[in-house]
Amino acid sequence: MRTSDSLRKTYGETLVELGKDNKDIVLLEADLGNSTMSSLYGANYPERYFQMGIAEQNMASVAAGLSLTGKIPFINSFAVFATGRAYDQIRSSVAIAALNVKICGSSAGLSDYGDGKTHQSIDDIALMQVLPHMTVLSPADAVETEQMVKAMVAAKGPMYIRINRNDLPVITDPNQEYHIGKMTQLQDGTDVTVFATGVMVSQSLKAAEILQKEGISLRVVNVSTIKPLDTEALEAYCAGMKGVVTAEEHSIYGGLGSVVCSALSKKKLPIEVLGINDSFGTSAENYSILLKHYELEPEDIAKKVRSVLENK
Repeated sequence: MRTSDSLRKTYGETLVELGKDNKDIVLLEADLGNSTMSSLYGANYPERYFQMGIAEQNMASVAAGLSLTGKIPFINSFAVFATGRAYDQIRSSVAIAALNVKICGSSAGLSDYGDGKTHQSIDDIALMQVLPHMTVLSPADAVETEQMVKAMVAAKGPMYIRINRNDLPVITDPNQEYHIGKMTQLQDGTDVTVFATGVMVSQSLKAAEILQKEGISLRVVNVSTIKPLDTEALEAYCAGMKGVVTAEEHSIYGGLGSVVCSALSKKKLPIEVLGINDSFGTSAENYSILLKHYELEPEDIAKKVRSVLENK
């Protein structure tokens, strides 16, 4: 059960809860357990927790082997290492065989604000969603993280979840039924639809408040499953709208914006993509500074909406 607004803590607590009845769940950690919060699982089930050291490639390969014995392995590291450092092993040992391995990329995006570009992942969605068989998940808050982890354990096949390092506002209804592969409308509107993921969902809701004062009605949709993309719902949420904006804490190349543009390529709708513009991250004193620096604030979303309306 969720006890805070921390996505990381909720991730660990949810697995501890699930591990009470499901002894097939095993966790593998790359020496970052106190940060990814996988250590919570290790404290409760030490016999099902494996400290692999700073060796993500080996961790991915061991997880592949464990899955072949019927286990449900979760591998944990910072997103930049979980996806980038172990990419070959994930591709060759996990994705090609469509094994039941779950990958947690913690401190995703720019959320590890203090460690700079080497520890910030602005390309992890692109790396994971290009792999056949891989499901790519991006929760908007702690409530959705809990729902998502439970669904990951119940579902089969390779999956990647990116977890923000910081507490995020809770915007998900805990009583709402959750399904992997579905997107959720959080606010209806009549002018422009913004498809957002991760921290940018709450930012989009704030942008809607800004635009409402200007007489602009914004529909906000949380795309927490980036792959597979629900193209039927995507098109339905665009029906009758004057334009579309996508918002993500990820490179503008290969992320949510890319797949939405591809899916809507035959629609005559102006689209604006908001993300990180072909640059690496950098270090800062806090997360808010980075969101401002990379133009990922509510006002930046509002600017994209205004631009769409100007080009309709």
